[in-house]
This record gives sequence, C-alpha cells and structure tokens, in this order.
Amino acid sequence: MKSNNATINSTHGIIKVLIADDHAIVREGLKQIIADTTDIVVAGESENGLGAIKLARTHSYDVLLLDISMPDKNGIEVLKQFKKEFPALPVLMLTMHTEDQYAIRALKAGASGYLNKQSAPAELVNAVHVVASGKKYVTPALAQELANHLGDESGREPHECLSDREFQTMVLIASGKNVTDIAAALALSAKTVSVYRTRLLQKLKLRHNAELTHYAMRHKLVDED
Repeated sequence: MKSNNATINSTHGIIKVLIADDHAIVREGLKQIIADTTDIVVAGESENGLGAIKLARTHSYDVLLLDISMPDKNGIEVLKQFKKEFPALPVLMLTMHTEDQYAIRALKAGASGYLNKQSAPAELVNAVHVVASGKKYVTPALAQELANHLGDESGREPHECLSDREFQTMVLIASGKNVTDIAAALALSAKTVSVYRTRLLQKLKLRHNAELTHYAMRHKLVDED
C-alpha cells in the first residue's frame, strides 16, 4: 500500500523528487542541477499537472517541484489538489514570474516554498533540502513581502483582494492575451472569462483593458518587454 508520508525515504537519506513542468528543456535543466547532488534524485517527471497527480497516486515522493504555468491546469489549482490528496508532500513552486505575482497566493494555498527559475541553479538544491525537512523556503525579498502583507491588512493593494481566477485573468489580459486565449489557457469558456474580467475591473475600479494593463505594469504584476 502506498504511503502519502512525505518523509518516507528520510531513513535512506535520499530525497525523491517529482518534477511537473511543461517545458522539456526546463525539466532537463533541473535534472542536471540535481544530478550533481548525492542525496537528491529525480524519481518522476510530468509535462502537466494531471500527469503529476497520477504519478503521485502510484509512487511515493518526498518533494514536488511544480511549475506555476501549466498547460492543463494552473499551478495554483494543481497545488490545491496535491495538498488535498497528499497533505504531507512538500511542494516547491517554480516560476518565471516575479515574486509579487503569485508567491503569497501559492504559500496561502499550501506551498512549502517559491523559487524563481532564474535563481534555480544557485538555490534549487538548498530549497529542496529545506522543504524536505519540513520547513518553508522563502527568499529574503519574499520574506519582506510576507511581513508587509501580514502586518497591515488595511494597506493591502486592490489586486490582493481578487480571487485566484480573477488574478490569473488580470495577469493574462495585461500580458496581451484576448478572451479566447485566456479561456484556452485556463480551460474555461469565453463567457466565464468575461465574467471574471467584469468582476476584476469592478473590484479594481478600472474601466477597460488599457487601464488594467497600466495598473498591472505599475504594480509589477507582469514582465515588461
């Protein structure tokens, strides 16, 4: 019978990692970094969230490395499902997004850590060790963001009050995606995306996509080209 205990292999000193990322080059890069260690092994990999969930149902892992931008389900949604089925499994979120965008949402959803892919070569091994030991991994910049977020709820930015779906929709609109593109990315109907767009514009007190894009760029919620 398979155990969901995230520390199942601790007695052997080997940390078994499952990688979920839709980019083969990224997965290979992560495996190369991990290959240089003696106590971490990549025991499974998947190009999408549903595949990773299926693997976790039949095999035991100590840490999940999860990309936040997945083709079938958003990484936050995959994270929530993992924490529901495997509450003891530490999840380290990997992303190209800045920490301002998704870090706090990921940690609130149950992630054990959040790491920008650009920092992975220098920080990945340490991050895996930290979350495998049952601790949280956050960078100094993210720690400051968390302190600011928890310290004064009254001073929260309007976008912090958006639901995860509304926030995802906002970021995609600000990135130049149209309703059809967003519907495909989030596996939703165009009508549902339009509802989210209407809600988030109301919550942010904005009138149209141009103002939304300006807002997102001003708050560094999207990467400027």
